[in-house]
Amino acid sequence: MQRYSFVGTGSRAQMYLAALLGPYADLGRPVAFCDTNEVRMAYYDRIVGAPLPHYLPDAYDEMLEQSDVVFVTSRDDTHAGYVSRALLAGVDVVVEKPMTIDLAGVRQIHDALQAGTSELTVTFNYRYSPRNALMRQLIADGEIGEVTSVTFEWCLDTVHGADYFRRWHRDKAASGGLLVHKATHHFDLVNWWLGDRPEVVFARGGLRFYGPGNARRRGLGTRPARGLIDGDPFSLDLASDEKLRELYRDGEHLDGYIRDRDVFSDGITIEDNLNVVVGYRGGASMSYTLHAHCPWEGYRVAINGTAGRIELDVVERPHVSPAGASSTIGAATAASKPAVAPAEVLDPSALSESESAVADAGHRQRGSRLLLQRHWEPAVEVPIPEGAGGHGGGDAMLLHDVFRGPSGDRLSRHAGFADGAASVLVGVAGNESLRTGKAVHLDELGLPLP
Repeated sequence: MQRYSFVGTGSRAQMYLAALLGPYADLGRPVAFCDTNEVRMAYYDRIVGAPLPHYLPDAYDEMLEQSDVVFVTSRDDTHAGYVSRALLAGVDVVVEKPMTIDLAGVRQIHDALQAGTSELTVTFNYRYSPRNALMRQLIADGEIGEVTSVTFEWCLDTVHGADYFRRWHRDKAASGGLLVHKATHHFDLVNWWLGDRPEVVFARGGLRFYGPGNARRRGLGTRPARGLIDGDPFSLDLASDEKLRELYRDGEHLDGYIRDRDVFSDGITIEDNLNVVVGYRGGASMSYTLHAHCPWEGYRVAINGTAGRIELDVVERPHVSPAGASSTIGAATAASKPAVAPAEVLDPSALSESESAVADAGHRQRGSRLLLQRHWEPAVEVPIPEGAGGHGGGDAMLLHDVFRGPSGDRLSRHAGFADGAASVLVGVAGNESLRTGKAVHLDELGLPLP
């Protein structure tokens, strides 16, 4: 039986712990938690049903001595240290995306992998979503010939997008900004769809909606630094949700982590509007856009090739009402399959298509549509297969690969260091381009991509 430990006991760890306590209990058992906060670790003890050993970060190496595999689900800027120390200690690692947030972290993990014999898995769950896997299959099968360009727009709504501006992600030093924390998912998808590596990156963007300056320009008036404002959909009351209160409010005196900062308060150093152009080694290019204050949530992708075009349109949440905005935040701490109504899930991408298939007011309907149009032919809609559970059955396939290992997957969904590095470095280069106003060539970063 494998011994599994966890570093970082926020909401990210729950899916893996639930799998280990359920369908993969025959393979191993949880043995320890490491976090800055005893209250959060105690919360996870209750999920396990028994107290496990707790380790503070300065005792992490001691925990590794009792572990065969460690799940790294801590704050993004801590990933490189925890991952590299585990690899050097001979412990296999499963790390949440992003693998790390900067070039130094990529180098640190690279060197640890070279020096040790342990294995590293980076969990890109979007690869496993059936609609995204189908895109990969159509391209690999040559349905549109050689890919020439990609247009990718990602819309985060005023619930999910706003939440990045009230918690630790608002600090670029901790998260790398949305180009690293969030967009690495999307950069990895394109790298994987194309079977190619990025070569050059140019970015523009800024803080255009959240933050105190934008609030003043729109006449929002004086706001408290945290907490609830009656009738305001952007404010959050941690005490009103049991899980948020237990995981965060009850333990904030121990490590100072504030989960409910106002999204229009001082201290935000990340962007909420971003445009990126990426050139690939094989000659294709991508135009990428991310907005974090849209009235709806989802994404649109168009991939052009020498023989045709693929278009994928995904509406994950058509709208959210002001009255329902704050209730969605607590649902983020639910288990891997949310036991709440679809309209009350912070990240609606976690829902399957069947769970999302509810009537919505207005002209934008929830759902996915994939069109394939070859040159000289009419467009055809390609049916998207649907599985049970989160991300259209993708979560279950990801967990299978994490716990039992990949086998015979012609789409190569399982990701490791090279994939993690390629996605992170697009975001890192994008941040550098934002800083300098210049295009950044990845080969000038001093870390060749395999």
